[in-house]
Amino acid sequence: MFSPATPAPPAPRRQAAPAAGTHARVLTVLQAVTQGSGVQGVLDLTRSTGIPDSTVHRILQAGVETRTVDQVSRGRYRPGPAMIEMALQAMTSTPAAGDVQRMLDDLQRATGGIAMLFTVTGFGGLRRLCTDYTLGDRDPETLKALTYQIGSMPRSLRVGATGRVILAHLPTHMQEAVLAEAPPPSPAPGAIREEAVLLASLADIRRRGFAIGRQEALAGWDGIAAPVMWGSTVMGSIGLGMPAEEMKGDLRDVIRRTCDAARAMSLIAGGRMAA
Repeated sequence: MFSPATPAPPAPRRQAAPAAGTHARVLTVLQAVTQGSGVQGVLDLTRSTGIPDSTVHRILQAGVETRTVDQVSRGRYRPGPAMIEMALQAMTSTPAAGDVQRMLDDLQRATGGIAMLFTVTGFGGLRRLCTDYTLGDRDPETLKALTYQIGSMPRSLRVGATGRVILAHLPTHMQEAVLAEAPPPSPAPGAIREEAVLLASLADIRRRGFAIGRQEALAGWDGIAAPVMWGSTVMGSIGLGMPAEEMKGDLRDVIRRTCDAARAMSLIAGGRMAA
């Protein structure tokens, strides 16, 4: 099976001993706030950073004043709204809508499938949301079930090739939050319901660099997906959907084209290639 190169999976994010200097300590604490599971206390952050609790407390209070940290109760903190603003600003360097559409159109024409871009959304829990897709010359009337599935609302990362390829590249604490959720109900015959099978598929995705779904999210439709990365951070995935009867035989070419499209979009997102 074709095995394209892919960004190395992120290692579990444990805080290293902080570098000398006040600025390094501030950044270390703020990063630790974003990497915990939910709300954290001063002692939690002291243990994960190795920075004295009095220093952690001062940094957190300064973070509350600048809105980078939100104090939800006495001694308990979480990322603040200014962090969301910074993340949104950082994402303005990602491909523009016209570039995304062109790349999806190219993938669709080269393969004959349905080309889709999914991005990660964190509102109400980590999910994937289809932000753009192209159908080619397929009859939209025959694709109502598919377009509803990909375009109507955020979907679980546990289901479908486009979801699992994102899940496989998330940091460990984010993976754990998704895996703690109950599997969404699905009538699709290929839906992965067993936890051990899902975990094994994530390891396989990280090894191969792509995911294949066999009628996993929607009966009658198969999918191939590859991650869109910014360095070691997964931003989303590119998916290729085809009727199950069409996705048979030697898949190396469609896998390569899907992975190439995801890799090119990753390079643009990281500012390493012009659109």
